[in-house]
Amino acid sequence: MSAYRSDVVGSLLRPPYLKEARQRCGAGEISDAEFKQIEDRAVNEAIALQTQAGLNVITDGEMRRYAFFGHLIDATEGYDKFGGWAIPFHDEQGNELVFKRPVVVSKLKRIRPLCEEEFTYLRARADRPAKVTLISAQQAAAYYAPEKSRGAYATIEAYLADVVDILRAEVEELIHLGCTYIQVDAPQYAGLIDPQIREGYRKRGNDPDRLLERCIDLDNAVIGDHPGITFGIHLCRGNNQSKYYASGGYDPIADVFRRTRFQRFLLEYDDERSGGFEPLKHVPEDRTVVLGLITTKKPALEKKDELKRRIDEASKYVPLERLALSPQCGFASTEEGNLVTPSDQAAKLRLVAETAKEVWGSA
Repeated sequence: MSAYRSDVVGSLLRPPYLKEARQRCGAGEISDAEFKQIEDRAVNEAIALQTQAGLNVITDGEMRRYAFFGHLIDATEGYDKFGGWAIPFHDEQGNELVFKRPVVVSKLKRIRPLCEEEFTYLRARADRPAKVTLISAQQAAAYYAPEKSRGAYATIEAYLADVVDILRAEVEELIHLGCTYIQVDAPQYAGLIDPQIREGYRKRGNDPDRLLERCIDLDNAVIGDHPGITFGIHLCRGNNQSKYYASGGYDPIADVFRRTRFQRFLLEYDDERSGGFEPLKHVPEDRTVVLGLITTKKPALEKKDELKRRIDEASKYVPLERLALSPQCGFASTEEGNLVTPSDQAAKLRLVAETAKEVWGSA
């Protein structure tokens, strides 16, 4: 398993011309073929941006998705794209953004591959390891609402069984196509970190610790056992237009470190909401922790000396040779993007690569 000292979580800012083209294609003003050419241009630019920054691993920037979970919704029949319950995101000033989720309303049917186009296009143009990001089954669990979904699935367990089958088949196909690094995005774990959200689960009759067990079982079922393939899990606290969903340290979900099969844990550690590094003591000795120390939510550029100090602090719990560096989340988990500029984004990606090279050398 490669160390991949400088990593990237997944999404990059969508260029304005891509967002405009997606709207025009949806309105029937341009053809699918014309839109694909525009998508390809955006992916080419995302590859060039990451390559020029010097990152060890690159993605396609999720340019072909309207949100980080869009590959599931667009490739699968059975969802009402914006019919789910709304989730609130906040910032430090108390501003709130309400984001409508999808909801399952009929039996799921995979109508096309979720990520194969993304990977094969990226693979053909990348000169370094290419990573694919995949939604977690537990994140998809949030798209089940009894009053709207029960006609299709009597229970959430029945629904999740189909989700796992779809995601597991996707993993196997990506591996068949030559993908060696698959990242599962699992922000839904954030609800099991935040004390207030955990209490909300209890009031609704859900035991957060039992939910955690289910999350882990679902993730393990999706990634299976594939020797030689690197699986990472990204655990953040929500990311939507520079706003967040939850706060708290990783202590309540330390079983994710102990019980999952993931080799890399990509963690959010960019501010005080993230808690300390102490929970990293639970990470097994054969796993890598990717420290998300560079924020994607704010334009201010972090200082290298401070990043190195924090890496040194984390190394008290996980040895330096099992650490790596990345931004704390994507720059555009949804198509709207965070409140940073393309120049801010480029500077932060360069900072990741430069700091990693100074700390770990050329690995």
